[in-house]
Amino acid sequence: MAKEWIGDLIAQLHTQKIDRREFARRAAALGLSAGLIGQALRASGASAQDASPMASPGASPMASPGASPAAGGTIGRTDVPHITDTGQGVIRFYSSWPMIATSEQIGGDSREAVRLALEDFGNAAGGFALEYEALDDAIASTGNWDAGKEAENANLAVNDPDAMVYIGTYNSGAAAISIPILNAVPMAMISPANTAAGLTQAVEGVTEEGEPEKYYPTGKRNYMRPTVADNLQGGAQANWAIENGYESAYVLHDNELYGKGVATAFQLYYEQLGGEVLGFEGYQRDAPDYQALATSIADRAPALVAIGAIVNNNPGKLVQDLRSVMSADDVQILAPDGCFNAAFIESTGDSGEGIYLTFGGVPPAYLESEVGKDWLARISERIGHEPDAYATYAYEAAVIAIQAIDQVQVKDRTAILDAMFATQGFNGLSGTYSFTETGDPDRPSIFLGQITEGRVERVAFITPPAS
Repeated sequence: MAKEWIGDLIAQLHTQKIDRREFARRAAALGLSAGLIGQALRASGASAQDASPMASPGASPMASPGASPAAGGTIGRTDVPHITDTGQGVIRFYSSWPMIATSEQIGGDSREAVRLALEDFGNAAGGFALEYEALDDAIASTGNWDAGKEAENANLAVNDPDAMVYIGTYNSGAAAISIPILNAVPMAMISPANTAAGLTQAVEGVTEEGEPEKYYPTGKRNYMRPTVADNLQGGAQANWAIENGYESAYVLHDNELYGKGVATAFQLYYEQLGGEVLGFEGYQRDAPDYQALATSIADRAPALVAIGAIVNNNPGKLVQDLRSVMSADDVQILAPDGCFNAAFIESTGDSGEGIYLTFGGVPPAYLESEVGKDWLARISERIGHEPDAYATYAYEAAVIAIQAIDQVQVKDRTAILDAMFATQGFNGLSGTYSFTETGDPDRPSIFLGQITEGRVERVAFITPPAS
């Protein structure tokens, strides 16, 4: 009898006699696993797109009150009904980040996270069928993001009349290229990974002259992110270092907007807290080795080396050469979220053991909510490994966009942008947050971990200085 009742429950879902949240609740009560519930919901979403809308002409599109399609809990805002009708046409999302070389897994995981979000909502919102195209802003000659390629991607989205949302970028320097292009429309841009403070706010001593206004030529903000800005991450790093007795530091960066920015923030707050910075300099990402640099730093005998870099810019080799002249007993090494990934750990080899890493958010392995744990299980099964840390925020970024379309129910770039920017009380995978007037999350979390036997193990959540 149980099987017959479960089958009837699935039939009610497909015929839309019950909404997706009610199905998930009742199915869980009957003992269905989160995986099976998710499969049923995804199948229902596909059926909804294939079928003709049940509503008569002029009637309201079918909606599920308090939409939260993800199995295992509530995702997003519960006050936004999810509309599964697709009779009004097509809306397209674009994403842009590197998906080759060192970034193949990082970018691929975020792409799959966006796809999963769309599937969880039945590839529909606000009366429209949702489509998604993942763009790569890296070039083969370097394996890294490229300004010309990023501009090309942004312009492709702008010139597609069905494109309403641009999810990206991964690199903050790339965002500095695309934000102004999209701002001229304006089109909503939401990044799951950018952390450079100057993209959204001016921070004395950290951001560059003219930031952030130079990115918004129309004067209207079109960019937001659920991730934590580097002034907070660098400040938290500095605070932790001082609290743990690291009284001197040498600071290195990769000469990019992100790497130099987080390094600058660390230096600023570290010195304010009484730490001694023995050197601050950029390194060349394409250098064959860093032995001379490592030896010169060893001669200064810092207690800590703080590195601001992304994994694409050779920090793994830098760490190896530092460790060749300074053991873990001699100096501690600290790196930010640009190195918080499997590629960095692999590139450091045995030299990476014991390094501290920070991340502006909550890594997937440490999600504590039921919806977060369920998402982790589903995405891990989908991609065959634990996802990159930023895949969490790629999923959330897509959900924010989907719910904005459910709110406005029109194919209008400005209306969708305004709804996204006004997001309040968003129930994410790692907690609830709202966007501030700068487009930043109002409840930032900063994770500190340590590389232990090839994995990042939790140490603590850390905070920047109080003032």
